[in-house]
Parts: sequence; structure tokens; C-alpha cells
Amino acid sequence: MSGSPAVVMRLVASAHTVAEKAGAIVRKVLHSGELGIVEKTGANDLQTLADRLAQQSICASLSRSFPKITIIGEEELPAEEIKEDLIEGGHSEEILQKTCPAEYSGLKEEELVVWVDPLDGTKEYTEGLLDNVTVLIGIAYKGRAIAGVINQPFFNYQLGAGASLGRTIWGMLGLGAFGFQLQEVPGDKRIVTTTRSHSNKLVTDCVIAMEPHEIIKVGGAGNKIIQLVEGKASAYVFASPGCKKWDTCAPEAILHAVGGKLTDMHGNAYCYNANVKHMNSAGVLATLRNHEYYVSRVPQSVLQALKSD
Repeated sequence: MSGSPAVVMRLVASAHTVAEKAGAIVRKVLHSGELGIVEKTGANDLQTLADRLAQQSICASLSRSFPKITIIGEEELPAEEIKEDLIEGGHSEEILQKTCPAEYSGLKEEELVVWVDPLDGTKEYTEGLLDNVTVLIGIAYKGRAIAGVINQPFFNYQLGAGASLGRTIWGMLGLGAFGFQLQEVPGDKRIVTTTRSHSNKLVTDCVIAMEPHEIIKVGGAGNKIIQLVEGKASAYVFASPGCKKWDTCAPEAILHAVGGKLTDMHGNAYCYNANVKHMNSAGVLATLRNHEYYVSRVPQSVLQALKSD
């Protein structure tokens, strides 16, 4: 073993701590009561002060420690001096102790692309549905999502005062995923999780075509992937453009690290290179198991409406 950890392990270890800092910012803004909400493209596409500060914190912190990585964040923010108290220079010692998978041990900073959603589930955040909210930091190499960190700032918030708020889960291909208990939906039960606020006929038709025993409607892509790995849902089905690469990069890496799969509605993988278009135009289909079944059930009308990239 060489003395210093691989670049990608250092990046994941930093991203873990940086995501926790972002989660703390998201909580602090909520508790201040001053959300600073602005509409981006409409009432279902919001940005708050928490989105802005969390993204500044994540991007400035990671680029200071890893100046050659490419970072793509959801929010278009003006270039400005970042306040020093937003910078997080720490790292997770626990992650640095892990052995980097051999295929990633030689990766250089400039080969890595980081996709950041500073607050996934903004609409739910403004409406008090706090368990839907996540901070997402995904790491891609050669177009593949290889590692991801998801912070849930309000995990445990229903337990009230005294509960320890928030948790961070992470995963990496070849290493597995950590910070949660992996569970599957029992037996042959098909529980489909789908969008809460971006539905239409195509989305609904596709969900019904899966012949689910139960349908759950919640916000946030990160939140839905957590449902898959914790045995609360068997498939995440969203037959519509709307999700972006920063919504799916981190969750996909964690899902793939435990043997699951995330594709478009045609069953094709998404690419996370720095120059790809940001929209996941052909929808999102994610499962922990039995991906082929769900791909096979996608109606022709959906396949024709949603062209693969």
C-alpha cells in the first residue's frame, strides 16, 4: 500500500464531510424562517437561500481541496467571493481507511466530474415535507457514476426535540454502500415510488403498467433511491423529462454499489461526462432487483414519447 490514499477516496471522504456541512446549512436556513424563495421556471421549480448557500459551500469546499476536478451544480449562481465560514476542509477518516478498488486507484483529479444538487426536493422543503429533502454529491469517471454521497438533513425529524437530526449515506462501485441498512421489499410485492409534484398522463400510465400492488408519491430523486435500498419501494418509475444529471448521479452510484440499477425508460444507461446535456430526457427507471421486468412493462406510448439521449 502506498502511503497516501487514492485521489478518488480523498474526494469521497471530503464530499462526505462537505455534504454534512451543506445539510447543516439547509437546517439552519429553515430554522431561521427566512427561506428566500425564488421561482426559477415556475411554481414547481423553486430555489431558496438554502439551495444557494449549500451549493456555494459544496463547490467552494471541493474545488479548494481538488482544484482540477470539474464540478457541475444545479444552481446558476453569480461568481462571488465565498464567505470563509461556508468552507469545509475536513474529511471522513472512516472512508480514508477503506481500500480503493484497484480500477479507480490511479484516477487523477482532472478525470473526475462531480455533479451537485445542493438541495434535492426544494418544493417539499418549502412545504415542510422535510424527510423528502437530500443533498446530493455524485462522482463520475468516463461517464459512469462511480461514487455518491447523500445527506438527509432532516432524517429523524419526526422524533421531535432531542433526536439526532440528519444522516449521510455513501457508496462506491466495488466497495458497497454505507450509512444505512440494506433491505428489499418482501417477496413478490411490487411497490412503485414516483413523483409527487411533476405527474402527467404518461407518468401515470407507466406506473400503472408496472402492475404495482402499491404506489407511493414522494418528492426528491435522492429520497426515492433511499426508499429502494431500505426496502420501502421496489421501483422508482418516472416516465418524463424533468430529472437532471445532478439528481441521479449520486443516487445511481449508491444503488449500483449494492447491485441495483438506474436507467432511462428504454433500459439505457445515462452518461455523466462534463459535456452531456443536463436533462435526463428519457425518464428514470430505478430498481434494487428485477430491473428487466420493469423495463419490459414500459408502454410503447412512453418509449415513443421519450427518446433516448
